[in-house]
Amino acid sequence: MRVVLQRVSSSTVISNEFFNEIGKGYCLLVGVSNEDTEADAVKLAEKIAASRNFEDKDGKINLSIKDVGGEILSISQFTLYADTRKGNRPSFTKAAGREQADKLYKLFNETLEAQGLTVKTGFFGEMMHVNINNDGPITILYESEDGKIK
Repeated sequence: MRVVLQRVSSSTVISNEFFNEIGKGYCLLVGVSNEDTEADAVKLAEKIAASRNFEDKDGKINLSIKDVGGEILSISQFTLYADTRKGNRPSFTKAAGREQADKLYKLFNETLEAQGLTVKTGFFGEMMHVNINNDGPITILYESEDGKIK
């Protein structure tokens, strides 16, 4: 499982008539591979919930999203598993199928919520317009495989 975390001052997602937005927090782009398990989703969500990516009063990156009362906008993103080694068009054969991806994406978000976080989501399987107002910028790639953080 791969998650691109971007610390944001605000973020929105729009798909047709659907809309979600957050203020200060994280915009997470979440990719699920065809080899991912429930353990990967849980472990990665727990890691992100505990990660300290916000500044304290001394300007040191030392506070978690819970510490600052931030929110999460979680967007499913199968293209994080693009294979660009051959040709000029990416292949997505490593991305999980719709049913598996939806199940693990939901579990990932539920695990974040179980950590006491406010989680808003994009619209699974939909074409979306995502606006990200980076803060920092801080952008971090988190990965898990076989239930372990890479």
